[in-house]
Amino acid sequence: MISDAVRPARRYTPAQMPERGKTPFLTTQWSLVLSAGTKQSPQSQGALATLCERYWYPLYSFLRRRGYECEDARDLTQAYFVHVLEKGVFGRAHPARGRFRSFLLTSLKNFAANEYNRKTARKRGGGAFVLPLEFETAEGRFQIEPATEQTPETIFDRQWALAVLDRVFARLREEGLRGKPDQFEQLKGYLTGDDGKRSYAETAAALGMSDGAVRVAVHRLRRRFREIMRDEIAQTVARLEDIEDEIRYLRAAVSR
Repeated sequence: MISDAVRPARRYTPAQMPERGKTPFLTTQWSLVLSAGTKQSPQSQGALATLCERYWYPLYSFLRRRGYECEDARDLTQAYFVHVLEKGVFGRAHPARGRFRSFLLTSLKNFAANEYNRKTARKRGGGAFVLPLEFETAEGRFQIEPATEQTPETIFDRQWALAVLDRVFARLREEGLRGKPDQFEQLKGYLTGDDGKRSYAETAAALGMSDGAVRVAVHRLRRRFREIMRDEIAQTVARLEDIEDEIRYLRAAVSR
């Protein structure tokens, strides 16, 4: 389960605050890809590459759950991303597909339904735009997933949510290790619940801090966690007002 630290923050980060007298607007990577439409640009390709490198695995896992063999799922995932740019797929996006997660899954389903020739899929793209996806680890990750009777779509949403959380923790860890690594290692359990019922007094003794200082540090870590979570979600929705709904949806997906 996601801890209470994942509850959405109510304040905007400084980067999200509008200028005085102006309407709030958040420019996200997904918004950049959408606005690019059928026009291929270094900016749109870079944004798409970043998003896909972070969240490609849920699509691969979805295809495996749908019955594709590992090699076909790998080739089809790669071919799909190349197809997205070559054919200007995002130029057909509309507000109902405002979430990158939903758009990709629907688009992949349509692509897979029409992609009968797997050999053609492997040759697609001619090396013009190839994402460095870590397929060598994909099947190992898939094989250790627990058996379930849930639909591939439900599992996709959960995998997507876990990918977001992995990214959030990676960023938080990077920040923590740059600052006070010992403190971060002692406090991270309060986010994940791994420390069970470890008291603040025990943590304070381990760090040579007071109980009050530990409480403040945990509060700050949780606040930063929420800020990073909002930032990561913002990169996968097209509108500022979608962030809170997406956070609630992904929290529910993880707890299923």
